[in-house]
Amino acid sequence: MPERPRVVRTELILGGQRSGKSRRAEALAQRWLAESPGHRAVLIATAQPWDDEMRERIARHQQDRAARVPGMLAVEEPLALGTALAQHSDPQTLVVVDCLTLWLTNCLMPHESAEKHPEHAENDLEFESNRAPDQELPAQAAMLLIAIRDAAGPVVLVGNEIGLGVIPMGRETRAFVDALGRLNQDVAAVCERVTFMAAGLPLTLKGPA
Repeated sequence: MPERPRVVRTELILGGQRSGKSRRAEALAQRWLAESPGHRAVLIATAQPWDDEMRERIARHQQDRAARVPGMLAVEEPLALGTALAQHSDPQTLVVVDCLTLWLTNCLMPHESAEKHPEHAENDLEFESNRAPDQELPAQAAMLLIAIRDAAGPVVLVGNEIGLGVIPMGRETRAFVDALGRLNQDVAAVCERVTFMAAGLPLTLKGPA
């Protein structure tokens, strides 16, 4: 079994779908919890269950995570990520944010209207009332960066790298890819270590291996 990675103060883990990003974050949480009986770990989950497939995916991730890291508490925060990070950060607590890409999606992409899916009308209305307006994204991102810099304990952030393929044809998709690229760069700049995951293997882009 490979040795669990060493925990640093702040780490950004990037990669494609099923590249091993969340597994590395879990391995860091496992090592943190094993180092001291006083250590705690909290996962801030940003996903929202807007359709059956996503609900099943979230439930599966919850079950798998509970089996692999039973000592990690999970909380949900789709929008106010900087506030949630500041609230849960503590010298004895490692905070995992999974993931930045879904958080940005929540901020920028409104869900389909209730007319298209009336069975989810109540959830749709709640989402629209809670969704951060586009003009608030810079402020939300600034709060997140401050929370990362000021965190009292270690922080691990997971995000997707989606800019390695062809340029998307849709205007909204191109804008999202650009926004995610800027967010990843800003978060990487304030993190001690940045790791790129591919096929379950880590490549250190910044900081100690």
